[in-house]
Amino acid sequence: MKRVVVTGLGALTPIGNNTEDFWNGLVNGVSGSAPITRFDTSAFKTKFACELKNFDPLNFIDKSEARRNDLFTQYALIAVEEAVKNAGINFESLNRNRIGVIWGSGNGGIITFEEQVKEFVKGDGTPRFSPFFIPKIIVDIASGIISIKYGLRGVNFTTVSACATSNTAIIDAFNYIKWGKADMIITGGSEAPITASAVGGFSAAKALSTNNENPAGASRPFDVNRDGFVMAEGAGALVLESLDHALARNATIIGEIAGGGMAADAYHMTGTHPEGEGAYLGMMEAIADAGIQPSDIDYLNAHATSTPLGDNSELRAAERVFGAAPQLHISATKSMTGHLLGAAGAVEAIACIKAIEQGIIPPTINTTQAEPDYAHKFNLTLGQAVKKEVNYAMSNTFGFGGHIATAVFKKYWP
Repeated sequence: MKRVVVTGLGALTPIGNNTEDFWNGLVNGVSGSAPITRFDTSAFKTKFACELKNFDPLNFIDKSEARRNDLFTQYALIAVEEAVKNAGINFESLNRNRIGVIWGSGNGGIITFEEQVKEFVKGDGTPRFSPFFIPKIIVDIASGIISIKYGLRGVNFTTVSACATSNTAIIDAFNYIKWGKADMIITGGSEAPITASAVGGFSAAKALSTNNENPAGASRPFDVNRDGFVMAEGAGALVLESLDHALARNATIIGEIAGGGMAADAYHMTGTHPEGEGAYLGMMEAIADAGIQPSDIDYLNAHATSTPLGDNSELRAAERVFGAAPQLHISATKSMTGHLLGAAGAVEAIACIKAIEQGIIPPTINTTQAEPDYAHKFNLTLGQAVKKEVNYAMSNTFGFGGHIATAVFKKYWP
């Protein structure tokens, strides 16, 4: 089995439009939540989200490319371009038959779908859909467009496992390279869900916070007064390659993927198992795949969306895996970024890799009254970032349908 290393990162998030700004936002505890600007929210219970800030896609891609692609694909292209530059890749010198793309999105082109259907409904019944309508909405299009842009002819597909999507993509990419099926894979996820239909739908499911008086403090993972998640948009991209391939091209190695675990709650359409059964299985499988012990994990980036039931079930699962472990730092970066749905795992993987690289645990912000049963069993990293050597970091992601995907990252040692 080949070792799989990380050589490039790209981020487009509500707290930073590149990896450096994103990381600085995390370390400094910046909230990306603010009133929604995309549509009129006056009739909505939830009026805020984590939108991208000071962002114009035309600063990154040309007008014709933007017209052909939904925002979720535009976000993917922008994050991937940063990751490719960060990795110092010259594709002309590489065997592009052995380079693939495994990308994730939970919703695909939901903005395009909503806009086109609205236009049809308010018209005279004559179908005047854009010729780009279907290509823009299908969830697999981003991986295809990335491969076309760079001429990558290796393994290419899209994962969909709701909010576990991009962790699933990363684990699949890790496995394909580990098995020798590819030399390099661009992976990650993107999501552009801040639309009336998505906000309305999640609100109807009672999943969103309604703390309209204090949007910046609305995402409160582990807090006894939490009332739901904050929707977010953006993308995260990683360049993964086999160790020998990275060394052969003299790449700078940022970190390494040690293992991945996937499981299912097999319990409820939208709710997590109350005892975190799937989360427990996913974490244990990832640890076993990495060939380490639970005590080796220095940092857990929790799924922790700030929902009343979900946070507790994850903490119960963590207690089953780690026992009472006050030395284990856990943080919920969704308290700052909001929940990027299918892209969450990608940006949180970047947070884990940067934590390893920089020796800093990003904080959980907004949480003032942590769940009393767990406040002293783990270090929830409340309020401020913490300096700590991180050799192994774990990232949890869970999705509607009971999907579980957990990845373990490690410091690179030659």
